[in-house]
Amino acid sequence: MKTYGIIGFPLGHSFSKSYFESKFENEKITAEFLNFELPNIADFSQVLVQNPNLRGLSVTIPYKEKIIPFLTEIDESVKEIGAVNSIKVTKEGNLIGYNTCCLCLEVTECSI
Repeated sequence: MKTYGIIGFPLGHSFSKSYFESKFENEKITAEFLNFELPNIADFSQVLVQNPNLRGLSVTIPYKEKIIPFLTEIDESVKEIGAVNSIKVTKEGNLIGYNTCCLCLEVTECSI
């Protein structure tokens, strides 16, 4: 089963887990979504080791900038903004960082 999740601290405010669990169930997607509440970004490597089926992560406060050194590659949006909010984990174990807020702003701007 593919695993997705969110990293941050604290995560009590996050609705991501319930949102994605419902989405996966409604769309009959065989996947799970986990909260990875990390008091220290140094614990991130353990998330990867303990979750070999991990395929993607959302990134929230306070790690949007601190996660960058852990990544294999960053998208142009991250280079421009300096923050990551989404990570793709490839089957080979590469970690690719994106900032999807930039994409949303571009789409919104184009439609105005």
